[in-house]
Amino acid sequence: MRRAMATNSDSDDSPLILGIGGTTRAGSASERALRHVLAHARALGARTELLTGPQLVLPIYVPSEGERDVAVHALVSALRRATGIVVASPGYHGSLSGLIKNALDYAEDLRDDQPPYFEDRAVGLIACATGWQATGATLAALRSIVHALRGWPTPLGVAVNTSECRFDAEDRPSSPAIDRQLQILAAQVVRFAEQRAAWERASARAALAH
Repeated sequence: MRRAMATNSDSDDSPLILGIGGTTRAGSASERALRHVLAHARALGARTELLTGPQLVLPIYVPSEGERDVAVHALVSALRRATGIVVASPGYHGSLSGLIKNALDYAEDLRDDQPPYFEDRAVGLIACATGWQATGATLAALRSIVHALRGWPTPLGVAVNTSECRFDAEDRPSSPAIDRQLQILAAQVVRFAEQRAAWERASARAALAH
């Protein structure tokens, strides 16, 4: 199944970056960090979509259950369209939250796509917690999940210690260093998506030439 591009943009050729994250609480640090990254992605010419908060309150993933509700269909459809992904999770008890893990489990519905799962896509990762230990463990867990889904975690993953960095009402971090890291993460996801698209176009032209 070929991934369809969204049509709510000036150019369907631009990368579509999907943000998944946050908590059930509106305005959480992980949600604001994710919004900040997506704003930078748009500044680089990408289209963006965001799924956060109540949109991720989904039925517990059951492998043998074939029925999917409207919210799950929306998530899987967004994952299928995306050419790049950013995941932001709070650190709960040394790992990512159950909300985010459950949402990522539904990527199993992409197993029969071509390419399957997150293959050929960059995935930027953000972990937010009150302390460095939880942020590091959460980033490591997120990387393991993305590897299992055949995605490419970006070289930079961002750890946000919320005891030292806060986000304002405009989603701007108080730390210039975190701001810079989130900009780099956005650029890595967008550039990878652009390079992948360029490679696919070149491959298509080469195939036609033969």
